Amino acid sequence: MRKHFLWIGAALAAVTACGNDLEVSNLNNPDVARAYASPAGVEGVVGGLGQNLNNTERASESINTQSKILSGEQFATVANFGMAARSSIPRTPISNDLGNDVQTGNRANWDTFSRAERSACVAVAAINTYQAKGQTMGSTAQDARAKAFAYMIAGEALGYLSLGYDSAAIVTPQTGSSEIPPLSGYKAVNAAALTLLDSAIAVANSAAAATGNNGFPLPSTWISGRADLSIANFTRLVRSYKARIRAGVARTAAERAAVDWAAVISDATNGITADNNVSIGGSTGWTAGFDANQAYVVGGWHSLGLMYYGMADVSGGYDAWLKIAADARRAFLVVTPDKRWPQGATRAAQQAEMPTTQSALPAGRYLRNRGAGDDVATIGWGESWYDHRRYQAVYQANITGPYTDMSKTEVDMLAAEGYIRTGNLAAAAALIDLTRIKNGLPSVGVPASASAPISTAADCVPRVPQAPTFTSTACGSILEAMKYEKRMETSFTGYLVWYADNRGWGDLVTGTIVEWPVPYQEMQSRFATWHSGSNAAPKGTYGF
Repeated sequence: MRKHFLWIGAALAAVTACGNDLEVSNLNNPDVARAYASPAGVEGVVGGLGQNLNNTERASESINTQSKILSGEQFATVANFGMAARSSIPRTPISNDLGNDVQTGNRANWDTFSRAERSACVAVAAINTYQAKGQTMGSTAQDARAKAFAYMIAGEALGYLSLGYDSAAIVTPQTGSSEIPPLSGYKAVNAAALTLLDSAIAVANSAAAATGNNGFPLPSTWISGRADLSIANFTRLVRSYKARIRAGVARTAAERAAVDWAAVISDATNGITADNNVSIGGSTGWTAGFDANQAYVVGGWHSLGLMYYGMADVSGGYDAWLKIAADARRAFLVVTPDKRWPQGATRAAQQAEMPTTQSALPAGRYLRNRGAGDDVATIGWGESWYDHRRYQAVYQANITGPYTDMSKTEVDMLAAEGYIRTGNLAAAAALIDLTRIKNGLPSVGVPASASAPISTAADCVPRVPQAPTFTSTACGSILEAMKYEKRMETSFTGYLVWYADNRGWGDLVTGTIVEWPVPYQEMQSRFATWHSGSNAAPKGTYGF
């Protein structure tokens, strides 16, 4: 990061220099100063920020992939990307020692998010400098469009650092070009991220954004495939990110309860009105990393562990599974009215819905019961017959097509959680029902209280492990119904969604680390002492 700050400083110095021509340099090497040396160059940098952020979020070698294991979103037996290491129960600390086996993944998101955030802030500062000289990218509206987008990327990148790491460096457009900010705790980083996102909204809705040509909507390459990001739609997207980042930062159930839920409700109910899908593959340069690629490779790279997904079962199989010693648990057939799951009372019937690895799933299905020949021998919490296949068509098209960066349901469930926590159960129920009813589950109704079960029916979904032994289940509350819908609809979308939610809800496996430490490489560059990740979750809601 120190090197990164130095070359960004050089770039900004070049931007603010007066009348000095750049010397001829070797253009076979990256030329950062040249990129910021003209308004058009700055706009080119801004236009690539979305791709940089997206590909960082989706990278297979990242804490995002590790988080899927720690949160129960998926299971793997291979050692790649730290997955096998994170699959172990009892949980272990996150090593930050020199040369640790997962050092590349632990560092990847820290490094690239920090770079993206700094680059975005430098771009804003450069635009301000040009405007002070009476220069523009072409019009005031074009400048405002670029500034608003850069602020959004900066806010997202900094916000995601606050979700994953215990601390980070806060950079703003006012940060000096040679300044290396100190590390700040995750709460302060989160607050700074929200301020940057507020700046994106303010700039997009300023008079400047409507003055001149080439303003909003954003070019479709800035967020791949999105040609409809007018000022109004851009604002909705930014407010959705604000809701995700504000709620997701909590490390404990107490911190989650203390979130400003009125602000979350306000942002979420004024957020996106359809899934924010981005176009990946082909000539776009955008990828989905693990989620729509490596997870589709058979042989131990991916399966759906049954700790959380098993709550869909109404056959009694999940109850029987809970009664078995954790290390002796085996796969079982999930029978559920939820249409996102394969349907049928036998494994063969469920497999028939997708008879080969290249077959298409029925419309609306997210999960498959894989062919027995693709099973990987294992035992314990992660063994199951089920795989996530929401992006099957994308995978079959050479990993080209739409990927869900943020689902509308994620935003709806953030509002629903806020309504539950503030006592408006009717408003929460209306949002939860949007996906429940569509997928074959009955309405949650309006229960008598937030803790009351939503039904007494035997085929109620979700079936939730019950204290004190957690070896049997009962129909869940409206909060549990909200959690179930959010898990099903956000699986393999977004960034750290399951992990941040299960952490804040108090649902993680006992001893799961709730944040990553700042990578030792960064601490070395600061001549500071590094530490490993040891801040662990207590025994949670389900007794896992």
